Amino acid sequence: MKLLPSFSFRFACGLLLAVAARPAAAQKYRTAAGLRSGGGSYGLTVQQLILPKTTIEGLGMLAERERSATVLAERHFGILGPSLNYYFGAGGHFGTHKDDGNFWGFDGLIGAEYKIPFARIVLSFDFKPTVEFNSSDWNRFPTAFSVRYIILKQKNTGIFQGIIDRVKGK
Repeated sequence: MKLLPSFSFRFACGLLLAVAARPAAAQKYRTAAGLRSGGGSYGLTVQQLILPKTTIEGLGMLAERERSATVLAERHFGILGPSLNYYFGAGGHFGTHKDDGNFWGFDGLIGAEYKIPFARIVLSFDFKPTVEFNSSDWNRFPTAFSVRYIILKQKNTGIFQGIIDRVKGK
C-alpha cells in the first residue's frame, strides 16, 4: 500500500503554493485599516490581502439610527502604474436599525484606490449598492470615501526569491 501522495498531486500543490505566494501586482500592501464615510454613515474599514490581487474587507458602520457590519471579497486591478487601482467585489452585511430591528443583505462594490507614493496612506472611493431584507429600505446605492493606513506593506519577493538571494550570496 502506497502512502505517499502521487507526483502529480505534489506538483499541483507546489504550483498552487507558488501562485498563492506571489505578490499582488495591482496592490502595494497586505493589511490596511482606516476610516470610511459616505451614504449617511461613517465607520471603520480593514482590508487584508488573501490571494494575489484579492482582498477581504470588513466594514463596521454607524449611522444616525443604525449600526451594521459588512464583509466583502474584492479583486484589484492596476491602472496607469502600481499606485492606482480599480476593484470590484461582493459580500454581505447585517445590522440593526432603531425602528426596524435586525436586517441583513447582499452588497456589490466597484471603486478606485490610490496609494500615495512614499507614504503609508491609501485613498479610495467606491460605489456599494445593496439589497436588504427585514428593512424598510429594500435597496441602497451609497458612495463612500475611505482613508486607510498601511499596517503591513507588500513584499516585493515571490516564493523562490529567498532561495535565489542565498545562492547569489545576498
